[in-house]
Order: sequence, then structure tokens, then C-alpha cells
Amino acid sequence: MPVTRSTSLTARLAALMAGLVMGAAAQAADLLDDVRERGTLRVAVEGTYPPFNFKDAQGRLTGFDVEIAEALAAKLGVKAAFSTTEWSAILAGLQAGRYDVIVNQVAATDERRKTFDFTRPYVVSSAQLIVRANETRRLSTPEDLRGKRIGVGQGSNYATLARGIAGADVRVYPGAPEYLQDLAAGRIDVALNDSLLIPYLAEKTRLPVKAGAPLGPVERNAIPFRKGNPKFAEALDKALADIQADGSFGKISMKWFGRDVSQPPAAP
Repeated sequence: MPVTRSTSLTARLAALMAGLVMGAAAQAADLLDDVRERGTLRVAVEGTYPPFNFKDAQGRLTGFDVEIAEALAAKLGVKAAFSTTEWSAILAGLQAGRYDVIVNQVAATDERRKTFDFTRPYVVSSAQLIVRANETRRLSTPEDLRGKRIGVGQGSNYATLARGIAGADVRVYPGAPEYLQDLAAGRIDVALNDSLLIPYLAEKTRLPVKAGAPLGPVERNAIPFRKGNPKFAEALDKALADIQADGSFGKISMKWFGRDVSQPPAAP
């Protein structure tokens, strides 16, 4: 029997409606659904940034960031699955979808917010100079750093800060281990990194370095993820609030830093 025009029109309308429904469903898809379906939260860290994330003597990934990520994943009802990558490539990897979040002391800058969404801040810190243990020169102001060789991590906010110092010779490295070795060997004059890193270096490593002067404003670090995932954003913020409310965050913070790093340090 030949298909009538009315039947043909009905079929076309049905196909159109089905397409619209499928399109709406695809548009409504959220990272939270993917995470829960696969059962893992894919987390990127450097893996060479103690005490935040690094490998211990047995080769196991550990550190503040690792334990925070595991606690957040548990609140989401999944496991944390870690990837390690150099800082210089970590944000590009997130944008490309190779992992879901970065838990690696990422400053939530206005520039980064153009590309990524962030959780609420969970770590308050500031930039601080690192100098050799036997350093006697005054190295505390931008004027003091004119003509000095400053080691920073590629793509970091510390690199941006250093480049704003007039006359400074900024040397870019893949990560902290490389420029700290060069600092200890005298190939650079100072390094610039997170103030929370310095006490760990002093206590746990044998590098002949020490804390220098603070430099730049206080920063608030948060967890970035790809834009367009409102359910994931809400769930991750709730997970962060939950681990702070139940004391998990405080225990992890005290273990690695001896204080609650979600709050500014007490004035001396």
C-alpha cells in the first residue's frame, strides 16, 4: 500500500520530535553523571610537588592533595583515579577532557575562570621566595630582585608574578624539583613558590634552602573542572563542605601542615 502524504508527514514529525528529545538529553548530560556511571573521579596532580602530591619511598602517590581528592571522591560515592603530569601541561589536559579535576593548588584567577569553573576556595596561601641556606644578600622586594635569576614553574601563577618584576631574569622549569636543584647548586639566585611548601622543604629534604620573603598577594586555591557541568559543580562544592564539617579536612591539613590551611595563617 502506498504511503499517504499524511502518514509521511506524521513519520517526519515523529523523527523530528525524537531528535529534539535526544538533543535535549545530550544537552542535559553532566560530568556528575559520567563520574558516577564509571565509578571514578579522574584526578590530575603533578606527583612531584611535596607535601601536596608526591611519591613516597615505596613509590606510592601521597600528600595533602591526594588525601583531599580521595576524601572528596568518597563523598561523591566513587573512587579517586589519579593521573600525574607536569604542571606545564596540566591545565591543557583538563581542557582536553583527559581528567575531571585538578587537585594541585590551582589559584582561581580571573584569567583561568574564563576557561574553567572552580569549586569554592579551600586553601589560602601566598607566594614566597626560596633562597639558599647560606644566602646573606637582601632579597625581599622587587627592587632587590632586579637582575636576579628567579626560578619558577612553567605556566604557574608564580611565573606570571615573577615576569612582572622589572629587570628580573626569569628562568622557567617543568616543576619545583628542577628549579630547587638549580637553586641549591647556585645556578639561580632565588625560586618562587607556595609559602606552604617551605616548612616541608626545611623539615623533610636535605636541600640547602630556606624560606625567603613573602611576595605578592594572598591567593585562594580551588579545584578547576570543565565549564557547563552545574550538577557536578554543586556536588563537588557539597563534598568539600562536608569534609570540612565532619573534620576530615582538618585532620588532613593538620597532618601535612600543622594547621588549617583553609584559613589565613595567624599573624606573628
